[in-house]
Amino acid sequence: MTEATPNKFSSFIVIWLGQVLSVIGSNLTGFALSVWVYQQTGSVTKFSIVILFTVLPGLVITPLAGTLIDVWDRRRLMIISNLWAALTTLGVASLFYFGRQRLWHICLLAAAFSMSSAVISPALTASLSLLVPKRHLGRASGMMQFGEATAQIVAPLLGGFLVLTIKIYGVLLIDFITYSVAITTLLVVQIPRLANRPREEHANHSWLREAASGWAYIIQRPGLFGLLVFLGVTNFTVTMSNLLITPLVLSFANTATYGALISAMGVGLVAGSVAMSIWGGPRRRMYGVLGYGFLLGITQIVEGIRPHVLLIGIGLFAGGFIAPVANGCIIPLLQTKTLPEIQGRVFAAVRLVSWCAIPIAYLIAGPLADKVFTPLLNENGSLAESVGKVIGVGPGRGIGLLLVFLGITTLLITFRAYFYPRLLNVDVEIPDVLTDTLTAKALTVK
Repeated sequence: MTEATPNKFSSFIVIWLGQVLSVIGSNLTGFALSVWVYQQTGSVTKFSIVILFTVLPGLVITPLAGTLIDVWDRRRLMIISNLWAALTTLGVASLFYFGRQRLWHICLLAAAFSMSSAVISPALTASLSLLVPKRHLGRASGMMQFGEATAQIVAPLLGGFLVLTIKIYGVLLIDFITYSVAITTLLVVQIPRLANRPREEHANHSWLREAASGWAYIIQRPGLFGLLVFLGVTNFTVTMSNLLITPLVLSFANTATYGALISAMGVGLVAGSVAMSIWGGPRRRMYGVLGYGFLLGITQIVEGIRPHVLLIGIGLFAGGFIAPVANGCIIPLLQTKTLPEIQGRVFAAVRLVSWCAIPIAYLIAGPLADKVFTPLLNENGSLAESVGKVIGVGPGRGIGLLLVFLGITTLLITFRAYFYPRLLNVDVEIPDVLTDTLTAKALTVK
């Protein structure tokens, strides 16, 4: 063991580049498979069940993942997780090549992505405070968002073309290659790690107790707990709205238009992430978080109010722009309020609690759209002569009404959060525990 110098920004850049390529590959796969699933089934419910598998398996293993991140070598965990997803991708690619693919194979691949992300995302986030100075955490978060934004643009633009030229199995092979690049970048860099606690201390703590410590840390701080509740609710509404965009657009436009609109959201993500990379976010980070809530509600209403490509494009662009700003405020806020040695468990708890509403959204989005809101705005629906006069009737209009309802809900929840002092003042009421210079003796490199 040798001592390490913290804040190795060059190592972060190498890892970041690998992750950018990996995210692009995964988004190419996600775009191609989402179109394939919907076109094969024609059902929002079946489409949402497949998407459910991209979240639920990861949520199940999140408590264990958070403990492992704080106890084991974070770099090795990320390598293993990338390798697991890469091999699963290669297996599904072979099924498509031989024409033996089934819907449950897509669910299996989605589950592999979910479990891999459940380890990689909190492990990388927890490692940022060991690689990047405190004053640059907002910018580093913006760079991470930039990678995701780039994928949002590239995947829809290339996805349709690649499916036609190299087929879905070719797209999956590209994804496999990007995973290989991500693994290589992790192999060539070192991530500073906190010195391990004594073995006897580990022995006296069960895995369950270790995992619960991240949750306890948040519960003891009402402002952080309020932030988790807010994230859970907004994640519910934004997940449902994102899920509904695909059937909404395809109800009145073709695949090319759908790809262009998703790219508009990607352009917004790029613009927002670049802004955060340069700006770093507001001094009072909660203002950025709550501003995101208000703007999110407005964009959801705009997307659902009429079946118009321009309106939906504006809503998706604006929603994409504000997402990196919100993440660039939330992640550094949690990093600066949490000791590095417990960040893995805290970020796992944040992921679990804030994302627990996502599978609920996936489960009920389809039935709500197919069985409740769509009949209301059919040609002879009960709301056709009232609400239908404003937002229209026919295919996709029930989904539009559901989006408007989600937007109003988001606005009301954000308004309530603004008047909760513990949440509004979390920046100043909870002291920072992270400084720009971590003590070198607390870090080792394996």
